[in-house]
Amino acid sequence: MTATTTGTAQVHSRPAAAPAARRRPRMPFSAWHLLLAPLAALFAVPLVWLVLSSLMSNAEINRFPPALWPSGIDFGGYGYVLGNAMFPRWLLNSAIVSAVAVTSNLVFGVLGGYAFARMRFAGSRVLLVLMLATMAVPFQLTMIPTFLVMKKLGLIDTLGALIVPALVTPFAVFLLRQFFLSLPRELEEAAWIDGCSRLRVIFSIVLPLARPALATVAVLTFLTTWNDLTWPLIAINHDTQYTLQLGLTTFQGQHHTKWSAVMAGNVLTVLPVLTAFLFAQKAFIRSVTSSGLKG
Repeated sequence: MTATTTGTAQVHSRPAAAPAARRRPRMPFSAWHLLLAPLAALFAVPLVWLVLSSLMSNAEINRFPPALWPSGIDFGGYGYVLGNAMFPRWLLNSAIVSAVAVTSNLVFGVLGGYAFARMRFAGSRVLLVLMLATMAVPFQLTMIPTFLVMKKLGLIDTLGALIVPALVTPFAVFLLRQFFLSLPRELEEAAWIDGCSRLRVIFSIVLPLARPALATVAVLTFLTTWNDLTWPLIAINHDTQYTLQLGLTTFQGQHHTKWSAVMAGNVLTVLPVLTAFLFAQKAFIRSVTSSGLKG
């Protein structure tokens, strides 16, 4: 009886449970979006204005004060670009140069990056340092020697003069090397035990795991090659070999009063770049965060 009474007293003497903490209301989005959304809208203003201007008539663009919104949709600029200029040929030239540069950078970048990451040979570290040092050399110092080499090869005024210097870049080799270093060696060692050769290991084991890095190299190489203007301006003379950027610059000079066509040409030039980045942005972020290049 006494034990029961004592136990009951202890139960009643326990302090009441603390009231549940009030849950703070959660926003449906991150607080950073309050800052990033206005910044994104600000950066998108020039692109939106470019698209709207390409849908205006030439008289509406030249009006003062300039119109901020088209009174009607006018595709005359696009028709002029695609029908009366060499724009389709310039677009094809840029596509050829960019496709070859992307493919070659992926192939040579994988082979070189894997060699620097996994293979130890005499002078490997020295070669890596020298390769990275070339990234600090501005293009203005190398364009004359590059021009002389292309002239000796007989490639001036051909697409080959644009393709050969872009076959492989130090950045592609370095980025893929950093990504390969983050991969566990055990996977490759297991494949070697099973009798796989070095190339079989690369193409069957390493490359499927390196898709984010490969996508990043492809996108950055495409952007660099597609938007290049300086080197085509030096190496190309005939208008049939112009790339899109060089041809568009000449088109602006020749048809400076046809602003609707100029705006339409710029929209068609930017569209492949935006498409490539939107398709590869997730892989680009994964590659940067996993290859040790983040700040």
